[in-house]
Amino acid sequence: MTQFNGQVAIITGASGLLASGVIPIFSAGGAKLALTCGDDRLYERMPELRDDPDHLCLQSTDLSDPAVVDALASRVLGAYGRIDILVNIVGGWDAGKPAHEMTVDTWQSMIRLNATVTFLMCRAVIPAMLEGGGGAIVNIGARPGLRASGNDAAYAASKAAVLRLTESISEEYKRRGIRVNAVLPSAIVPAEQYAEDPHSGVTPAQLGRLIAFLCSDDGAIVQGALIPAYGTKF
Repeated sequence: MTQFNGQVAIITGASGLLASGVIPIFSAGGAKLALTCGDDRLYERMPELRDDPDHLCLQSTDLSDPAVVDALASRVLGAYGRIDILVNIVGGWDAGKPAHEMTVDTWQSMIRLNATVTFLMCRAVIPAMLEGGGGAIVNIGARPGLRASGNDAAYAASKAAVLRLTESISEEYKRRGIRVNAVLPSAIVPAEQYAEDPHSGVTPAQLGRLIAFLCSDDGAIVQGALIPAYGTKF
């Protein structure tokens, strides 16, 4: 089992499908969790967290607002005194139309949800990680961020921004104890669907184990990597 005893991990998008495979691994490894969620699905997916004293549920309405993100980081520091890990799960997908039919709202929404939120969360936790002697950040990319297909220009551009951001901040902080990587999933599917069709995508638990490795001592030599996690879908 991956060990995170005493470490504080912020996991955004905690009520989503991917987080359901990430949170249990960090919790079982002894991490103290700070979980951002905008609705009540967190406890619907993981009711065991209701009685877990080692987590902080942060109701967040808009992580693209710098003031909200800075306040969130301050609250975590106030509660735990440190930030060791950030897993940036919050994001969105909107595609299906060619560029000339895409609205400006769609473009701005994808950039905001995927690129701006990731940037602001990284920016907010890095000072605490530097003060604490290091940390680990895992961002969530996507295959279109490497090579786009048609009718997904806004999404692909936003995920490309996440990948370049990952590479850049890795270079800036790798010699100061902060390692930064990104995982690039294919479709994320429930375990039941994967069991019926292993070529349909990857499960939250599979991705959770990869993310936990990157944040662990065993993954300390991995820095600035953009790791495909497609399974056999592509």
